[in-house]
Order: sequence, then C-alpha cells, then structure tokens
Amino acid sequence: MLFWIAQQFQPDIGALRVFGYITFRAVFAALTALTIGLVAGPAVIRLLTRMKVGQTVRQDGPQTHLSKSGTPTMGGVLVLIGIGVSTLLWCDWSNRFVWVVLVVTLGFGAIGWVDDYRKVVHKNPKGMSSKEKYFWQSLIGIFAALYLAFSVSGKNNLEGWRLFVEWLHSGLAPDLPEKADLIVPFFKTISYPLGVWGFIALTYCVIVGSSNAVNLTDGLDGLAIMPTIMVGAALGVFAYLTGNFTYAHYLFIPYIPGSGELLIFCGAMSGAGLAFLWFNAYPAQMFMGDVGALALGGALGTIAVIVRQEIVLFIMGGIFVAETVSVMLQVTYFRYTKKKYGAGRRIFLMAPLHHHFEQKGWKETQVVVRFWIITMLLVLIGLSTLKLR
Repeated sequence: MLFWIAQQFQPDIGALRVFGYITFRAVFAALTALTIGLVAGPAVIRLLTRMKVGQTVRQDGPQTHLSKSGTPTMGGVLVLIGIGVSTLLWCDWSNRFVWVVLVVTLGFGAIGWVDDYRKVVHKNPKGMSSKEKYFWQSLIGIFAALYLAFSVSGKNNLEGWRLFVEWLHSGLAPDLPEKADLIVPFFKTISYPLGVWGFIALTYCVIVGSSNAVNLTDGLDGLAIMPTIMVGAALGVFAYLTGNFTYAHYLFIPYIPGSGELLIFCGAMSGAGLAFLWFNAYPAQMFMGDVGALALGGALGTIAVIVRQEIVLFIMGGIFVAETVSVMLQVTYFRYTKKKYGAGRRIFLMAPLHHHFEQKGWKETQVVVRFWIITMLLVLIGLSTLKLR
C-alpha cells in the first residue's frame, strides 16, 4: 500500500524514491511487524486468557512441563497479524509471489486455528483428525505447487498462464525451463530436471513437510520461533539475490523475476517472530499453537521453492528435519517391535527429539539455546552455498 502511494507522489516528492528500494521496505516491514507484535501482545494474551484457550500438557511428558498447563495457546495469531499487516503495508501488491506465500501462510494458519480451537475450546483432545488436517494441507499444497510450477518458470502471470495452456494442450507432459530444475548446492552446474510433475511433487512435499516439521518442533518455550526467524531471514537473502539479474548471474543461481519482493515478507516474518519471542521466551506467557507453527512452516517451504533452494532449506532447517525424523523413527520402530516381540520398544527416551534431551537431564533452556546455536551454524552453511560452488 505504502509502495503504491509513494509511486503516486514520487514525481512531486523526490525523497519518496527510497520506497523503490526493496531493502528499505524490508527493514521497515520488520520494524512494523515488531512494533505491532510488542504493542498488541499483551492484549492478545488477555483475550486468549478470557477465551480460556489454555495449553493442555501431556501427562506422560517431562514433569517440568506440568506447570505450563493453562498457559494461553494459539498465540500464533499474533505472528500472523504482524506478518499480514506489515507485508500488505510495505510490499508491491502487483507481485505474484507475495500473494501466493500469503495465501499458503494464512491457509495453513486457518487449519491450525481450527485444530487448536477444537482442542482448547471444544475440549476435544484430538482436534482435527489426522486425515482431515492432511486433506486440507494437501489441498493448499497442491494448489500452490500447480501455480508455482508455471509462475516460477514464467516472467509474469501472463507467461505463466501461457505455459500452463501449452502444458494442457501437449497432454500434460512438457518440460519446464532450467530454472525450475532441482539445484544441488555447492556445485555450479549440477541440477536435475524435474518436469511439471516432478516439480509439483517436490513442491507439495516441501510445503506440507516443512509445515508439519515446524509444528513438531514447537514443544519448548522459544524453540521453534527462533530457528524460523533465522531460516526465514536467510531465505530473504536468497530471495533478494534471486530477484536481481546481476547478482543471480554472478552467483550462478536462477534469476526469478519478482522473487526479490519476498524479502519484504521475510522481513515481516522476522519482526513478527521476534515480537512473539518476547512473550514466548522462558517462562512463556503464551504458546504458538498449530495456528502459528503450521503457517510459518508452510511459508518457509513456499519461499524455498520460489527461490529454488529446497535442498538448502533442508540444510538450514536441520533442527526441523531432526525433530521430524526422530518422530518417524520412534513410531516406526515401536510398531515394528510391538508386532515382532509383542511389546513396543523405543529408540529415543521420548520423541520429538527435544524431549529426549530433556529426559537425559538437559534443562529446557539448555535444549532451546543449543538448538538455536545449531540452527545458526546450519544457516551459515546454507548461506555459504551462494559462493562455495
């Protein structure tokens, strides 16, 4: 909105040309989202408390978590408000990538809201059934994957639509341009052609997978939000460089026209995340809930696909990956041993992984800060792929 207003008055007020710089708007998007979060945070906590949306703590979990029972959850709405308002204020509304990321983020947030609301208000411990939740996640993921397959390949929506029509007329089987290939980091020229169906399948897995991965990580005060901020900020750097022809050519990364505008969204996500962390730091005054975790994970996955850095997201989000894999291994091994020996056995003391370390004697704050440090190192490795090729 502000970008459009500045364009209208720019001929008369030269100073408004500064709004044309993506970096300027990204910084103020972050500051705006941070301010919104810090100002609105106490009111959101009071509202959630009046709604009696308190967290239910699993009885078989660490005993230190029992004191968290009743702490307001669904605090992710604070993050989504900050991201939505700030992004719409500072972004270029004509940018197609900003809108698809917003749709995915708010769509997954809506799924998380319904799930949380059923759990804490309707007192249904299961919330949405796994099948129902997965259905809606899949619907949004497939929509985003289909749109991005042609949007990323084209310079604008018109060219993307032309590619889509050609795909329909050709029997649903044409290849996509090279910039839609799966890029292997640390190598200048190695990439794997995906084609339309491969791109759609990969995009779907990245978006839905990253959404659930962040959700599984959200189990300790501040554990999920800080890695999200760091990974999101790093993806913002990739978006800025990918959207600049000169930088993209120099760094041997695909040039995706319009992707640079996602730096605005990433800035807003970082600012909103920091504001939430103010209230979510140990001891937490509110929890994110599925409404925030599912949304933020979906956003990270969508941005990674647009900037063609799916493998780099896997590296930088290593904590999210480890948490998800720990749950998968635990469940699979337990079911296997129960079927074979009659009694289920476990690989970890408790899953997800952060609970395993708690059971080993680590304090909650130790687990959180150490996971933050690991994420910081992984993000630096991810950023190094820009030059180490």
